[in-house]
Amino acid sequence: MPFHRVQPEKLSVAVTRQIEKLILRGILRPGERLPAERELAERLGVSRPSLRESLADLSDRGLLTSRAGAGIFVADVLGSAFSDALITLFASHDEAVFDYLSFRRDMEGLAAERAARMGSDTDLQVIQTVFEQMETAHSKRNPTDEAQLDADFHLAIIEASHNVIMLHMMRSMYQLLREGVFYNRQIMFKQRTTRSALLDQHRAINVALQARDPAASRVAVEAHLDYVETALAEDRKAERHEEIARQRYERVKGRV
Repeated sequence: MPFHRVQPEKLSVAVTRQIEKLILRGILRPGERLPAERELAERLGVSRPSLRESLADLSDRGLLTSRAGAGIFVADVLGSAFSDALITLFASHDEAVFDYLSFRRDMEGLAAERAARMGSDTDLQVIQTVFEQMETAHSKRNPTDEAQLDADFHLAIIEASHNVIMLHMMRSMYQLLREGVFYNRQIMFKQRTTRSALLDQHRAINVALQARDPAASRVAVEAHLDYVETALAEDRKAERHEEIARQRYERVKGRV
């Protein structure tokens, strides 16, 4: 018969499993510092030797990393999502930018549907809170904060979809976005009218999610990303036109 005696689980193994789940579910994030050893042992209700055994195991497997004099941090496990060569290629071709937006449109539309259907009340409170922070940043005309909260808002929706594969995949994509690999989000906040339109689009997404309307949530996300794609295409066109205008100006100026 396919049975064997149940063995009691070591405390260090139980600690390892708990930390693994927190990383898997995106609750502990890359670069986040863990509490000091004494505090963490007290929170978990285990001895410091048991905790050290667990932390050593997680570090050996590349999930945690130690920094001399600073503590223990969640490893940047997202860094391996793309090779350096591919990241450089992405950054130098507009084709990658628009493929990225198309990919986001499909994935985030699905995530919004799932979040409206499967997200908990607390998940929706997180989304609502981030949106309110976006409104505050908008009123203060702070494009840097708005751009950061834009990413946080979309990631909150993905977290609320409760699909850990999608969560880590999209988080790696957003890391590249934050680093300006796909496009500089500040472009989207240059004009007051554009900033207002973007805020209205995020409001529509939030309203649909809070109403738990999966279809409307997906439509709102897709409309927002269609707008972003169009705005970026117009910006690229304006850059090309300006370059041509400069060349003409240099030619005319040379006649004087």
